[in-house]
Amino acid sequence: MEQANEPFFRREGDMLIPNACARGPWQGAGLHGRVIVGLLASEIERQQGDPDFMPMRITVDLYRAPGMVPLHVETRRARDAKRIRVVDADLISEGRSAGRASIQFLRRGEQPQGNPWHGETWSVPHADTLPAGEPRDDTMFGLWEMRWVEGSITSIGQRRLWMRENRELVGGEPLTPFARVAVGADYASPLANMVGGPGYTFINSDLTFYLGRLPQGEWIGFESVAHEASAGVAIGHCNLYDEAGRIGWASACGLAQQVRGDVAAKA
Repeated sequence: MEQANEPFFRREGDMLIPNACARGPWQGAGLHGRVIVGLLASEIERQQGDPDFMPMRITVDLYRAPGMVPLHVETRRARDAKRIRVVDADLISEGRSAGRASIQFLRRGEQPQGNPWHGETWSVPHADTLPAGEPRDDTMFGLWEMRWVEGSITSIGQRRLWMRENRELVGGEPLTPFARVAVGADYASPLANMVGGPGYTFINSDLTFYLGRLPQGEWIGFESVAHEASAGVAIGHCNLYDEAGRIGWASACGLAQQVRGDVAAKA
């Protein structure tokens, strides 16, 4: 049984043991996509990160839903040069890869002069001024916090919100800024691709996000930008923000999939 604000995982040696809250919303689901993305990103950062390098881009392929069983992450450097480092990783569940990630790190340095065009600024109310609402299916009934700025997960039209994590990814290991945005970024898929209600919608088979800088503070802002779909497949795109402005963007492709019955029933 899930305990209040328990972490998604606990670490035992080299293994990561999922708690009940790590289960995803899909029919026959194992782990939630957000914890798969989060683990791959945070383990790459933990094992291969360097304060002189900025994690600029991560792509995660979600090609097998791992069960609620112990797992671990294996990382390796595909390229290690003076100004660029590329790290690949596999999430190993029951002896097989259940997902993989590739992160490109770039060495931090002097910022060029000038200010290229970068679009409109993020001008929305601060999350703390917005109503919390009741935990519903859009947060898996309280597994994270959200404050809606515009729309809802079932509305038609652009959707904007603030999100804050309310539990650790791995027990006893506080979220780094990079891990915080990685865990949350999986929500770009439902935000851009959710078709308007519980039941049958799109499950993402990948996630890519780019960061121009690491987020400041606990709240991450999301803004759906684009969605295209045909023949049971979809792509979606979102901007990512913190309280100071845009930090990057996230994109996902998806397959039509049945939502878990108990989640659909509660919605």
